[in-house]
Amino acid sequence: MAKVPSAPAIRLLYSGLSKRFGKRTLFANLNLTLVGGQCILLTGKNGSGKTTLMRILAGLEQPDGGAIATPSGAYSWRKLRNYLQRNVMYLHQQPYMFSGTVRHNLNYALPRRLSRVERQTQIQAIGAWADLDAIMDNNAKSLSGGECQRVAIARARLRQPQALLLDEPTANMDASARARTLLLMQQLCQEGLALLVSSHDPALFADTASHFLHLEQAQLKAYEYPNERT
Repeated sequence: MAKVPSAPAIRLLYSGLSKRFGKRTLFANLNLTLVGGQCILLTGKNGSGKTTLMRILAGLEQPDGGAIATPSGAYSWRKLRNYLQRNVMYLHQQPYMFSGTVRHNLNYALPRRLSRVERQTQIQAIGAWADLDAIMDNNAKSLSGGECQRVAIARARLRQPQALLLDEPTANMDASARARTLLLMQQLCQEGLALLVSSHDPALFADTASHFLHLEQAQLKAYEYPNERT
């Protein structure tokens, strides 16, 4: 397979994050570190704030308070919002597919400055990496859930983020599709990306995640797997 450029390692320390909705505190004074090459599994009950937290980490939703430390210094979320949106990518549980083929969806992620040959080379490489060769010319709107997730991960990788946040990436998949998705995630970690994965099934990620966090009562609590978490 042709080499697809890998992203540099990242280290981001989010500190003192807080978020309220009316009188309800979703989380307060929350700390979390994203490190290149590490996969964090995030668990928590429905409504605990996992998706909101991931959107804040990716620069898509503003917290009520908190700061972020990078290798160049510490900054407020507002000042780092553009940086986060460029380098930390959030993938929804049901990734959006643009009209057209899988090839078109992958092409969408590439910079306009690239030549046609460069685009074709990168699309061919990422298609082989994500096991998409057989469906490259299929209508992306007709794909299965597992195929959509692989396209979304491949599309994200083409944008070369430093961190990837995946919200229930294996939900409603059969065993084969889950295995393929997990393999891609493991390869991303090996390439130096930081991964944060939200899931209700910690057992599925026991061999992929290196750290386990549970969001409850407005706080993140680290735990060792195996443990009874839902």
